Amino acid sequence: MNNTSTQNQPSPDQVSELAAAFLTVDEASEGQRVDNFLTKTLKGVPKSHVYRILRSGEVRVNKKRIDADFRLSMGDVVRIPPTRAKQMDRPELKIPSVSKFENAVLYEDDALLVIDKPAGFAVHGGSGISRGVIEQMRLERPKAKFLELVHRLDRETSGVLMLAKKRSALVALHEAIRHNQTDKRYTILVQGLWLEKKKRVVLDLQRYLLPNGERRVNVVTDASKDKYNERLTSETLFKLLKNYNHPQLGQFSLLEAQLVTGRTHQLRVQLAHLGFVIVGDDKYGDFPANKVLQKHGLKRMFLHSAVTKIHHPLTNAKLELIAPLPVELSKFLQKLETNS
Repeated sequence: MNNTSTQNQPSPDQVSELAAAFLTVDEASEGQRVDNFLTKTLKGVPKSHVYRILRSGEVRVNKKRIDADFRLSMGDVVRIPPTRAKQMDRPELKIPSVSKFENAVLYEDDALLVIDKPAGFAVHGGSGISRGVIEQMRLERPKAKFLELVHRLDRETSGVLMLAKKRSALVALHEAIRHNQTDKRYTILVQGLWLEKKKRVVLDLQRYLLPNGERRVNVVTDASKDKYNERLTSETLFKLLKNYNHPQLGQFSLLEAQLVTGRTHQLRVQLAHLGFVIVGDDKYGDFPANKVLQKHGLKRMFLHSAVTKIHHPLTNAKLELIAPLPVELSKFLQKLETNS
């Protein structure tokens, strides 16, 4: 059972068969809203019914009536009334014999799991993707009581990805991110010669949807600011690492980007707006140039989450999480170096 203590307690699937169930909140569910706790526990029960039994007072915490937004604490005893679950056919998921990400683990302890995510993997399922990194990791670790993404990376971005193994760690890391107490640095190759050694970029961004429902982001302009009615400030510190001038492929610049804010597609949109599109970017990049580069071995976006510096969410120890530059990106840089 993923969200309650198992000692002398019924499993979620048994809750509907009993007169009433009394579940004790453990660390995995500490801090969770009671409505979300019930939704996960009462599998197959419609949310409308969950909220009905909350409104009626049939759900009690420590023998007291509570509202849907009540947050649970360690050791709380939740009374769940007898509830008939709707039977649903679910495919049986088998534990994979070969792990996809076990060799990608950069750091792990009781609270935190950090992997070097390969390009081409979404961090979670959806939009036609049945299983992302988080679903795969949960499948590979069926005994894990708690496993959640701390943040996200775009599907074609590789590098440091953090997952929390305790709710307390997740909450602490979200607080650190919210207050700019993490240091995330990306390695990026862009088209064109970037001449400034260091540059701070601050731009207002806005999100919108394409006709097919796909999400996009652009920089707020006078023509667009009233259309989407949104303004999200984005800030990045860029540092020039190296320029390349290839006789056939053109001019490129290798950059380090330090995130101050973490907006959707922030680096991709900021750089495209400045006229330095990320090499291989299939949303905001130079599509004809991308096709040429694919023939020269670069078949992905050159955007890599290289280093993340944080304080451990529970011990406060300093951690420097490093993901080496992937082989395919290193080889492309060697090609530019050889012919520059």
